[in-house]
Amino acid sequence: MAVKKPALKRSAPRRTKAAPPKSFVSAEQVAERAGVSRSAVSRTFTPGASVSEDTRRRVMSAATALGYHVNHLARGLMRRSTGIVCLIVADVESPQTARMVRAITTRLQGVGKVAMMINISDPRDDAAEALKQTLNYRADATVVMSGTPSQSIVRSCLDNGQRLILISRDDKISGPHNIRLDNAAAARLAFAAFIRAGCRRLALINSNLGTPSLMARETAFVAQARAAKLEVTVIREGGMTSYENGLVAGRRLFSGEYRPDGVFCVNDLLACAAMDVARKEFGLRVPEDVSFIGFDNMRQADWLSYGLTTFDQPVEEIAENVAALATEDGTRRQPARIEILPKMVWRSTVRV
Repeated sequence: MAVKKPALKRSAPRRTKAAPPKSFVSAEQVAERAGVSRSAVSRTFTPGASVSEDTRRRVMSAATALGYHVNHLARGLMRRSTGIVCLIVADVESPQTARMVRAITTRLQGVGKVAMMINISDPRDDAAEALKQTLNYRADATVVMSGTPSQSIVRSCLDNGQRLILISRDDKISGPHNIRLDNAAAARLAFAAFIRAGCRRLALINSNLGTPSLMARETAFVAQARAAKLEVTVIREGGMTSYENGLVAGRRLFSGEYRPDGVFCVNDLLACAAMDVARKEFGLRVPEDVSFIGFDNMRQADWLSYGLTTFDQPVEEIAENVAALATEDGTRRQPARIEILPKMVWRSTVRV
């Protein structure tokens, strides 16, 4: 007869208590370790605040040992300033937009601000929803690089104490600061350059985007030509000032009976594309057969394959003005209206 073995008793697996998530080190902990007051810690990490060298040394030593980081957002909420500056941007893949964003964010970081970028999908979109987000984040200032903010949301931002800085806009809105280029003056300079080069059959390439800056360049160039009794063939192609639309515009321009000998493009992407079409598809020589002038001075404009004569958008000067307006003490009585004349950059696409 088989003897039944007693069942083995299985012990339940031992449960280990999960370690609590590590919390951020507080200023109070730093103060306790350094043997100073909480306010001394705050002064140590506040630029320009008065604190003795001994106290600063003790606080910094304790902060390093504990791994302390200043909570700028919490400090900002207490003093009604978050240190955040929002950038509302469209067409972020554009070389010029990327150049501008890089310059502005670098300069803002240099003055102790945190740049937060909000991307809107299309430059023609209303920027109202993006501006509402900046209110949710209690941004100190908002830089609108694209879009047309509605009157109501602009007023809401201003009523909540937020500064608005508009770049390359021509909106007649009371309250925001405005930094813009003298696009009309640049277009007149472009016309004069073509005339000196002996160009008389002129054309202009634009998109259907219709932003104030692009239309100001077109309007001034056409007006200057008509004042000199010259007609301008205007080609507008697509909803964006992209290289692809520049190719289509170039084909439309050079396949017609009217063959221009001077082409002003409202940005460099359009100019480079139209130049490629003129040379590679129609066998035209630049600048012997046709001269080109662009606008923006993107990095690619200086490539050997282009050598494009263009207008430089002074992004560093614009960024410096943005940082100054975002950090000023608020004593200004009237909003700033800053106008900058772009500098013409001569290369090899205009006859001399």
